[in-house]
Amino acid sequence: MKNKTLAAYFALLFGVAGVHRFYLKGLADKWGWLQIFASSIGLYGVRRVMAFGQDDRLAWALAPFFGASLAAACLAAIVFGLMEKIKWNTAYNPLASNEASAGNSSGLGIFAVILALLLGATALMSVIAFTGQRYFEYALKSA
Repeated sequence: MKNKTLAAYFALLFGVAGVHRFYLKGLADKWGWLQIFASSIGLYGVRRVMAFGQDDRLAWALAPFFGASLAAACLAAIVFGLMEKIKWNTAYNPLASNEASAGNSSGLGIFAVILALLLGATALMSVIAFTGQRYFEYALKSA
């Protein structure tokens, strides 16, 4: 039985590493491995920003991948936390016999959704602001 509250917290806390995907689908999940790859190149971009400053073109091209991966993980936490028990069972617990045994929802699941909204919105706005700033600075330099 897959617990939707646990899946939501996995997505919130360890989502950039794809842990929630591996919990639900196993290690053969391609999207989980893609999320690890995107997070890794994003972290490499963040390290380049710290080492070489914001003028490094490769850094500003790679760093948004980490923010996008974080936003995607938060979106997964929101979807898992708000999913109906019947839908959850159909997708992740096909052997569950009734609605009551399904998602094991609690107030903790809603708290995960609230945290995911906060963190995900911050990550998404940071990606948009950073990318927009770097694009317009580049456009001004070349003009």
